[in-house]
Amino acid sequence: MAKVENLWSTMPCTSQFYNNAPPYLVKDSLKKNTTALCFNGFNVMYSGVSKTPFWSAEYLTPTRLSQKIKRQDSFHEEERVPSIYRATLKDYKGSGYDRGHMSPNGDMPDEMSQYDSFSLANMVPQAPKNNQEIWRMLEEATRGMVTKQKQDVYVVTGPIFSGNKIQTIGNGVFVPSAVFKAVYYPKTGVIGAYYAPNNNSLQVSVVSVCHIEALTGMNLFPALNESAKRKIYDLPQSTADVQSNVKPRYLSEDTKSSCASAVSHDDLIALKKQFSAPHRPVGDAETTATSGTQNHWILFFKNIVMDLLAFFTKLMAK
Repeated sequence: MAKVENLWSTMPCTSQFYNNAPPYLVKDSLKKNTTALCFNGFNVMYSGVSKTPFWSAEYLTPTRLSQKIKRQDSFHEEERVPSIYRATLKDYKGSGYDRGHMSPNGDMPDEMSQYDSFSLANMVPQAPKNNQEIWRMLEEATRGMVTKQKQDVYVVTGPIFSGNKIQTIGNGVFVPSAVFKAVYYPKTGVIGAYYAPNNNSLQVSVVSVCHIEALTGMNLFPALNESAKRKIYDLPQSTADVQSNVKPRYLSEDTKSSCASAVSHDDLIALKKQFSAPHRPVGDAETTATSGTQNHWILFFKNIVMDLLAFFTKLMAK
């Protein structure tokens, strides 16, 4: 297993994006105080305005999801984000909202990736039933599509902020009005997005990628053409809906939503470069990322010590 873990922890940042093309913030107002973060197993575009990710992107394969690790909660603040823009553990305490993963712990293939997934830069304030029930089921359904149908998927997950007044918790952390998860399965061409209001209603709908792009001002899959992003398939909403050899049914074409504008080659290259230097925040060249690396090494040596203790315990018992 170690070889597989090392493989997933050292893959290039842009391998998490379809055709190596990161989601792009088309609306200029979104770009203020953003930080591009390359993590083990996923990437994030973090907003210092909302103190949440705008999106969290990951690439799931059957091999990656075959790596099963025990959950170890390690919620932590992201020190690669300048302190003035950083969400804190205190912000969420007593808020009534969960610290909701965008790229979920259950998708992570090793301890380093799991630790990274608990960064608050990968979290949004999420209504408890939304996070623990409906969103959990959608995450499981997505993994089920990969493992049962033996196909890869590119996933972009994030918050949606709408309405005249956005609610906040703590020191200005925005509470999303809804959350989305856009998926693209290249093998079968299945595509679409889940949309769920960020409340305890357990409501969820399947919409086009273009629909989400119109709501967020982002191009979620810059390497895909508009025709593909207008398609809507009957995406599974639980693992019970996933069948091994049955492709989700094509439902319709979204002819009403305004898809995000295309991204120029130069803009895309510039954005990709931001994800080639994982320890450098976008808006603050003076901030470095020693803490995340140190924590990874702590976990690494902790596992070695635990393995040695187990080994000697077995020897003593003989």
